[in-house]
Amino acid sequence: MTIPVTSAAPLPTVGRLHEKFEGVRSIAVLRGGGLGDLIFALPAIDALAAAYPEAEITLLGMPLHRALLEGRPGPIARVEELPVATGIRNGEPDQAALDAWFDRQPHYDLAVQVHGGGRNSNPFLLRLGATHTIGSRTDDAAHLERDFPYIYYQHEVMRGLEAVALAGAVPVTLEPRMTALPHEVDAALARFGAGAVVIHPSATDPRRRWPADRFGAVGRAAAEAGRPVVVVGDPSEKELAAEVVAAAGHPGVVSAAGELSLSELVGVLAAADLVVANDSGPRHLGDALGTPSVGVFWFGNVVNAAPFSRSRHRIEMSFTTHCPVCGRDATQVGWTAERCEHDPSFVADVTTDRVLAQVESLLGGL
Repeated sequence: MTIPVTSAAPLPTVGRLHEKFEGVRSIAVLRGGGLGDLIFALPAIDALAAAYPEAEITLLGMPLHRALLEGRPGPIARVEELPVATGIRNGEPDQAALDAWFDRQPHYDLAVQVHGGGRNSNPFLLRLGATHTIGSRTDDAAHLERDFPYIYYQHEVMRGLEAVALAGAVPVTLEPRMTALPHEVDAALARFGAGAVVIHPSATDPRRRWPADRFGAVGRAAAEAGRPVVVVGDPSEKELAAEVVAAAGHPGVVSAAGELSLSELVGVLAAADLVVANDSGPRHLGDALGTPSVGVFWFGNVVNAAPFSRSRHRIEMSFTTHCPVCGRDATQVGWTAERCEHDPSFVADVTTDRVLAQVESLLGGL
C-alpha cells in the first residue's frame, strides 16, 4: 500500500513511500561489490535504521566491507561475508559451500536488495526466506514482495533510497557519511604531514582512468606549492602509481600504493586537504569521510556516481560517447548491453588545465 502524502505534510522520500512492515527486528541488506558500492548504500541503511530503530541490521557484503566497518560507529551491527555465487561474488563455484552458507543464516524479518537489477540477486535474496523482501528488478528478474524498476541511469544513492522507501523508510542523509577513528588520522598525519593532496589514479574499469602523466602534472603542481602529495592504490596498482610519481618528477610526490591497510587508507583520506581521482572506490570513501575532491568522470558515470555537492566536490567530465578504437556506442551500459573488448581511456579529453583549475579553486590557490 502506498502512503498518501498531503501537501500540508510532505515526507521527504525518493520514489513512492509505502507503509512500514510490522514486527521487524532483523534486517539483511544485500550489497556486494567494492568500496564505492558500499558507500552508495549507506544513506539507504541510515534510513532503515531510523525507520526501524529496534532492528539489528546485517550487511551481506564482502571481506573488504567487514574490514572497513569493523569497530567503526554506524548503524550496521555486523557484516556477513557473501559466498561465491553467480552475480553475487566472483570465485570458483562450490554448491556445497553455498548451501551451507544459507543454512547458517538466521531468519530475517526484512531482506533488502540493493545489489543491481536482481537477475541474480533477487533469487539469492529470496532464498534467505525472509518475512519481507524489497528491492529493484529488471524485466527478467524475479519479483520481490515490493519492488521497483531497475533502470541503469539512476544515481546509486537515489536507487538505494528508492528501494528502502518500499519499506516505509525516508531519507535521513543524502550524502554518504563515514567516521575516521582518531588513531587513523593521527597515524596519517605522523607519516605524511598535514595539508596533503591524495591522488588515486586507478579505477576498476580501465576506461575510467585519466592518463597517469596528467595526474603526475597535478601532483607536481601541488608539491611545488609545498604540499605533501601521496599516491594511493592497492598492490595491483603499484606500477600505475609509480608512473604518476615518475611523471611528477618531484621529491614531494610519493607513492604509498600497496603499503596501506584499509584502516590506514581511511586515515590518509580523512587527514588530507584534497583527493584527486577517477570515479573509484577511494574517491567515494574520501567523500564519505568529508574530504574535498576533484573527480575525473565519464559523463555516464556522473549520473550514477558523482558527488552531489559542489562546495566541497568538483567534477570534470568527458563526453566520449563511442569507443575511440572501434567506434561502438558506449552509452548503452549495464549487463544487458554488450561492450566491446577495448579499454582505452574514455576520459582522456579532460585536460590537465581543467583539473588544475578545480584543484586551485578548492585549495585557495596552489
